[in-house]
Amino acid sequence: MKDPLHHDPLDALGEAYEKMFERAAKRFHEAEKKSGPVFHKLIDEAKDKAIELKELSEEDAERLAAYIKRDLGDVASHLSETGNELSDWLGFETALLESAIFDLLLKAADPTTLTLLKINEDARQAASWHTGEITGPGTLVCDQCGEKLHFRKAGKIPPCPKCHATTFHR
Repeated sequence: MKDPLHHDPLDALGEAYEKMFERAAKRFHEAEKKSGPVFHKLIDEAKDKAIELKELSEEDAERLAAYIKRDLGDVASHLSETGNELSDWLGFETALLESAIFDLLLKAADPTTLTLLKINEDARQAASWHTGEITGPGTLVCDQCGEKLHFRKAGKIPPCPKCHATTFHR
């Protein structure tokens, strides 16, 4: 990680999540062919770039790539199945987002792209979020007590502040 003496490691992982997502999303929008497998490949390339530039360890890069795929799969599934707005998936007003990742998420979630990104199988396999993992912006709901955790930017998932459970869903 860059500059570990001046950054909280949890914040650094959140920033790395956003950077990896940005790299993949920008390449995705430039891609001639847009599909779920293409986006997954670009996420893997962004992971490899982070390792190559020594921004992340191989283990952290692997985990963040899996988290990004999980989050994108979930938003794609939610929007295509419900027809709701992105703010409904996030669980709060989109104006509250703190990062430029939202613009890239909007572009990745446009209706024509969603049709091509139907990655339900991946989203359903990894449809739970756990304490210690990194997640992108949005709201997680505690599986045990229903408490909502709002993430306005990518960050590490803490235990539930109400009941201390460690498993969540969107």
